[in-house]
Amino acid sequence: MSAATSARPRRRGARQVGEGITNPSLGWAGGLALTVLSLFGLLPVYWLFATAFMHREDVFSTDRPLFPVDPTLENFRSFFDNTVLLKSLWNSVVVSAGTAVLSVLVSGLMAYSLSKFRYRGRNAIMMMFLLGQLLPGALLLVTLYVMFSSAGLLHTYTAVILAFTTFTLPLSAFLLKGIIDGLPDELIEAARVDGLSNLGTLFRIVFPLIAPGLVTAGMFAFMRGWSDLLFALTLAGPDKQTLPVGMTTAFIHEGAADWPALMASSVITSLPLVVIFVMLQRYFVSGLAAGAVKG
Repeated sequence: MSAATSARPRRRGARQVGEGITNPSLGWAGGLALTVLSLFGLLPVYWLFATAFMHREDVFSTDRPLFPVDPTLENFRSFFDNTVLLKSLWNSVVVSAGTAVLSVLVSGLMAYSLSKFRYRGRNAIMMMFLLGQLLPGALLLVTLYVMFSSAGLLHTYTAVILAFTTFTLPLSAFLLKGIIDGLPDELIEAARVDGLSNLGTLFRIVFPLIAPGLVTAGMFAFMRGWSDLLFALTLAGPDKQTLPVGMTTAFIHEGAADWPALMASSVITSLPLVVIFVMLQRYFVSGLAAGAVKG
């Protein structure tokens, strides 16, 4: 009798927990609120696509339609007919890819050092990177400009790639450190027993095991290099300007702006990011999860 009565609360508690997990309904009010917020977040995306397919006179008319009444592809042709924008597209590919590769390489080395080695100043380095994230990037622009000008690197790919890597490095390093922290120390010790050096252990053992994290860090760095305007405008010369700079100078002028062509160009330049994210989404999600939760 006593055993039955003592078991009864446990069954009732288990049933209550199960009901809470299997019935996570928010109610009609919560669903409506989420729907409204989702539509509000997608409104700028729709406005971008709608404007890209409109004629210029429709965009600037007082009774602008909400939908493209007479869709046109002329705005997209203006992008491919502009040789300056095509050159800027190539510059963006070079800068973004270079930023991704350099950021992944350096942040991987840094994360491995901070995670598996113990030395004086290690905590100070991590604190310095955390504090550096609190500073607006624009505050460092003048300093970087002077440094690159003194080194003769101004208006080069190198200057832009180094500047972008500077700001993607802290987040990438801490993301990868969280993943490497979950690797057992016995695995590293076994690699050393087999005769691998520290770099050999990193490139042949650690990097293959944290591949999703590397992809995540690379995607973050690539997107930073692809979408940045301020640093590319300041550090890159006319021959090295990236797409955000090229689109701004091509379609925005004093007192006027060709918004349909600018929106069409924005659609074109956003497609590579969408394709990359769709192709690497599996690695991106697993990399974020691995970096957030230590094993």
